[in-house]
Amino acid sequence: MCDLSTELLDWYDLHARAMPWRTPPAEKQAGVRPDPYKIWLSEVMLQQTTVAAVTEYFNRFTNRWPTVSALAAADDADVMGEWAGLGYYARARNLLKCARAIVADHGGIFPADHAALLKLPGIGPYTAAAISSIAFDLRHVVVDGNVERVMARLYDVHTPLPAAKPELTTLAEALTPNSRPGDYAQAVMDLGATLCTPKSPACGICPWRTPCLARQAGTAQDLPKKTPKKPKPVRHGTVYVARRSDGAWLLETRPDKGLLGGMLGWPGSDWVDVADNRPAGAPPIEAQWSPIAGEVRHTFTHFHLILTVLHADTDNTPTQGTFVPREAFRPSDLPTVFRKAFDLIANPPH
Repeated sequence: MCDLSTELLDWYDLHARAMPWRTPPAEKQAGVRPDPYKIWLSEVMLQQTTVAAVTEYFNRFTNRWPTVSALAAADDADVMGEWAGLGYYARARNLLKCARAIVADHGGIFPADHAALLKLPGIGPYTAAAISSIAFDLRHVVVDGNVERVMARLYDVHTPLPAAKPELTTLAEALTPNSRPGDYAQAVMDLGATLCTPKSPACGICPWRTPCLARQAGTAQDLPKKTPKKPKPVRHGTVYVARRSDGAWLLETRPDKGLLGGMLGWPGSDWVDVADNRPAGAPPIEAQWSPIAGEVRHTFTHFHLILTVLHADTDNTPTQGTFVPREAFRPSDLPTVFRKAFDLIANPPH
């Protein structure tokens, strides 16, 4: 199987996807080195998110903060605002912590050392391996969902995920070459994203079609197997959306720790199971509150959320949150779940 990596790299040289953070294989072989800042930023953004969804955010970030030093000097609120909509907001907080650590401890230069990368805030084993491999061409195995799927099919592995992760990682590691490991890591991910897709894999044009054991056995469509997930619970809550007569909106910055930590949002209640039977939470300001027709529905990693939206126009003084002037308020700065509440008020259902 030692020739498999060579075959895949030959395929990658012709079919590599164009991405704003990627150094194309021809340029890399001509001596152009990948930018570790862009590799790191893209890998953090791509966690649990698609390339299509990330590209616009990545371009905005790098236009506004073109270097890790520029990002380290950014205001927290500006970064959180640009991140809004990408989800998993702890990543944005760790992004800033990591950028500042690189400036403070490494002179603004990413360490070309796997162990040193692992010590940085928000960089776990996968991200450290990706930066080491893609940015610095060090031989570290990079395993994401695409790679797991490719390995499961290539070797016809029927152990269900997540239990199969160690086995699939071992198989992926054995195929990782000493030469061009960064390009190889991206090649396997590209193969999974473009040909060895979850449904209807394009086996006929795959560079690994001949040695693929699942193709030979006719099981590719069924792999990788996955352990059934438990149903997500449904939680409920209330948000209070208040507007002053001058157009200012009542908002709060959520606590740093916890879901949506450090993000801008509407004041509201805790999010609880109906069975908890807790009170909705006191309004943040004295006003005549009116329920908005419809509801906000949003899904997080571990639960579904249904929010009731109450709206009021008032010039009273809030007991929670702060009025943000109309000209300083951008709905796009809100996390998606709170943006949905704003949209419900701006465009109420008929």
